[in-house]
Amino acid sequence: MFENVIKKTVALPDGREISLETGKMARQADGSIVLRMGNTMLLATVVSNPDKREGADFLPLSVDYQEKFASAGKIPGGFLKREGRLSDREILISRLVDRAIRPLFPSDYYHDTQIMISMISADQDALPDALVAFAASAALSITDIPFDGPISEVRVVKDANGEYIVNPTPAQMEGCTLDLMIGATSENITMVEGEMQEVGEDEMIEAIKVGHEVIKTQCALQVELRAAAGVEGFREFVGDVENEELKEEVFTALYDKLYAVASQGIKGKTERKAAFTEVKKAYLEALPEGEETEEKLPLIKRYIAKCEKKASRDLVLNTKNRLDGRDLEEVRPIVPEVDVLPSAHGSALFTRGETQSLTTVTLGTKMDEQMLDSAMASGTSKFILHYNFPGFSTGEVRPNRGPGRREVGHGNLGHRALERVLPPADENPYTIRIVSDILESNGSSSMATVCAGSLALMDAGVNITGTVSGIAMGMISENDPETGELKYAILSDILGDEDHLGDMDFKVTGTEKGITACQMDIKVDGLPYEVLKQALEQANRGRAHIRGIMDEVIKESRNDLKPHAPRSAVMMIPQDLIGAVIGPGGKVIQEIQKDTGATIVIEEVENQGKVSFFAVDKEAMDGAIGRVKAIVAQPEVGETYSGKVKSLQPFGAFIEFMPGKEGLLHISEIAWERTDSVEGILNVGETIDVKLLEVDPKTGKFKLSRKALIPMPEGYTPPPPRERRSFDRGGDRGGRRDDRRGGDRGGRRDDRGGYNRR
Repeated sequence: MFENVIKKTVALPDGREISLETGKMARQADGSIVLRMGNTMLLATVVSNPDKREGADFLPLSVDYQEKFASAGKIPGGFLKREGRLSDREILISRLVDRAIRPLFPSDYYHDTQIMISMISADQDALPDALVAFAASAALSITDIPFDGPISEVRVVKDANGEYIVNPTPAQMEGCTLDLMIGATSENITMVEGEMQEVGEDEMIEAIKVGHEVIKTQCALQVELRAAAGVEGFREFVGDVENEELKEEVFTALYDKLYAVASQGIKGKTERKAAFTEVKKAYLEALPEGEETEEKLPLIKRYIAKCEKKASRDLVLNTKNRLDGRDLEEVRPIVPEVDVLPSAHGSALFTRGETQSLTTVTLGTKMDEQMLDSAMASGTSKFILHYNFPGFSTGEVRPNRGPGRREVGHGNLGHRALERVLPPADENPYTIRIVSDILESNGSSSMATVCAGSLALMDAGVNITGTVSGIAMGMISENDPETGELKYAILSDILGDEDHLGDMDFKVTGTEKGITACQMDIKVDGLPYEVLKQALEQANRGRAHIRGIMDEVIKESRNDLKPHAPRSAVMMIPQDLIGAVIGPGGKVIQEIQKDTGATIVIEEVENQGKVSFFAVDKEAMDGAIGRVKAIVAQPEVGETYSGKVKSLQPFGAFIEFMPGKEGLLHISEIAWERTDSVEGILNVGETIDVKLLEVDPKTGKFKLSRKALIPMPEGYTPPPPRERRSFDRGGDRGGRRDDRRGGDRGGRRDDRGGYNRR
């Protein structure tokens, strides 16, 4: 039944194999591939509508990656118990594929195209995120869908020994200083994203080179697979209809005027847009009326947009000046502020040109940790960063229906940039949530999030290792028609307009020591490593400039938290006393929290109990710590305790001198004078000071004394010894004991002795 199954295999540098198979599963899709590495299996399918979407002026491509819970032998949580909307993790992996593949489709291919990748078998040692784009590209490569691939992606890490490893196992990733995801064709890098432990630019470039060599072998395998599948050429499609005569007419009429507007260096986005619009509107109004003009109008508008783009790009390449009048390396004016929201635990307002981020930091307890539940991982996260991009930030009317893929992606970049400078988990008791609300946007809003997040963390008193600044780099390039050499300009701190008309969007974040995160999308072929290195060095200078301005506002984390922020303390207790602190059904710990107002979290760590305290004031913190200390404290002979009289007996009184611990205050230890009755001297519920004289090594019973704390009267004569009874119910010396139920356990006692009556 499966006569046309084709399978190809390629090896990683360490010998592990990746196989691609087609012809068995999902055969009605335009292309389908099953990729396998270890026990991880991905099913990638691609379908493209044969009919063009009417009215489209962009590629309607969707990429969806989903991890099936069954692939790891798990059942989804929640009420429905089925896979639902994509998780943030799945969205981020989908974006890795989309960003690497989208630029390689024809710009005028307007056919709905869907790429779906499902993880159908999971292997913890073969991480799927580094394999998804490989599978997607392979599925495309065995179709006639027009695509200038193939591409592939790999993960490259630099381990603690300084070795670069491609597609590492989780164990190999522990302690790594660099973690990059690299997408490329066999000739060119198309996408880079990752996080680093403050590394240098040369290390990053070396990692890209290592990854690219492996990608070349994976692209070659896809070429072999396409040939084996017998696929030749691409399907015909109707793209943009061109009219070179009309195009020349538009460019002749508008180019100089649009170039002149671009050369004015208008700083405001709205004003600049209005100036361009005025020129374009005047041209359109001057066109002759009639059916011919109406028919040509969509094409005319497209050529006008192309003319504006070329004029703006030529300005940069010819003059090294930019649309807002800056030179190539100039960063827009920056105004950083901290402590702008009095009730937040930490806050910052970061304004760079017409981009502005209002960012808050909230400190929570362990109970505020984010729960993670996916096919590949279950657990919690103590660090959360959310990025919000409302419509008003760009002067638009847009419904607020939750974060889209762009918001998730920008938030993840900010998360990566700041996570590496946070205190280690064992030194940080807090769950930290950062929220960046973009109030204005004209490019680089994700980098404004990083800068504002760094400031807000320091304002909150979180001890980060250094100030993190971020900058978005761009590039405009073209090949010289005479020499063929690459002519380019690298732009620091790009505007939104420069992002749209440029050939590269390269975001870099880091501290004074080095890079912490990056995200790069390249839209042109053949970017030399020398140009990439120049862009990184220019970004380093820009980051230093921004960091210097940030340091003028706050350079180090505050010495203390805000007065209304939760204080924290940690106490380690013996493992066998965890239950005593919690109490039956949580009764004890709930009572402490209710009485003091503090929050207490207990967890077992390395055969010990870790007790974390959170409170908004010192009194609540001290009260909670004192109550727990009292529960876990061990009685010490010779120490004085304040105890409560629990019961009176003819031979003395039982005193609770520590929570859950009672001892006998024998009648002979109440006072120096002879005491014949406890009645009238002590009362149940009364609090008295006692000294612990002895702990019986066999029974663990406690012998207490009150008279040891009272000065001996002058001329004191010891009273005559008491007559020994023939049947002594207590006692640790002489006489029989008929009660073995005494001891230091809390609760009621039936023991009527413990020490001899005389």
